[in-house]
Amino acid sequence: MSVSWGLAALTVLDVEPCDHIGLAERHGFDTLGLRLLPAAPGTTAYPLHTEPAALRKVLARLTDSPVEVFDVEIVRLAEDFAVENFRPMLDTAAQLGARAVLVAGDDPDLTRLADSYAALADLCGGYGIAASLEFMPWTAVPDAATALSIVRQADGPARSVLVDTLHAGRSATTLDDLRGIPHEWIHYAQLCDGSVPTPSTDAELIRQAREERLVPGDGGLDLSGMLGALPPDTPISVELPNEPQRQAMGTGAWLDRLLAASKSVVQSRVNPAV
Repeated sequence: MSVSWGLAALTVLDVEPCDHIGLAERHGFDTLGLRLLPAAPGTTAYPLHTEPAALRKVLARLTDSPVEVFDVEIVRLAEDFAVENFRPMLDTAAQLGARAVLVAGDDPDLTRLADSYAALADLCGGYGIAASLEFMPWTAVPDAATALSIVRQADGPARSVLVDTLHAGRSATTLDDLRGIPHEWIHYAQLCDGSVPTPSTDAELIRQAREERLVPGDGGLDLSGMLGALPPDTPISVELPNEPQRQAMGTGAWLDRLLAASKSVVQSRVNPAV
């Protein structure tokens, strides 16, 4: 079994795309993710879809690299979502060779949210890009069951659920829920560990997710069980922001540790089908 390893955008979000490619090359990653749109207003992103010169530079760098872009971020399905606003981003994602776009659900009206997701999935399908809906416990899509209910209402090949082990372990998601996701809807998964017990407030959940994830094996999440519930060849994106640890070790040693620990967890995972 061969697993593809990705260096997620959030892990080194301060690193601009060409240098991000270099880090992925030097430290054994196969792919990377790029954040083209910010997760929240005023936060870091690299809007290549509005910066033609920067896009040309990244495309040229990828031409000479064994590393590929796997996913781009982040489309937020809010109350005012208009699918055509995201066409320039998806045009750029297609030029980059991306296979998935990360999607977050913010609209509390789940009927409208499902309609928005269906429209996005339809648009993504034309580009050959998966619309990977990520469930996060503080959003309108808090768990795998809710994500499934939304994705089921869409049509076409772009339908996708993104499993992030931090959110799966901190939400009302069970291993049976993960096993119930159709395999063709799982295009990749995000991997990290987290402290236990689960934080009791949304603010602390968000802070830890963005700033204080743990190296696989250093926390208390059932990573082996969660990964074992997914198809064995699921591509893995290592999403693990933790600036204090990164600065203490240095970026190179930090990334080497992340990848080694991640591979160890994947190799030891429990697969109920075996």
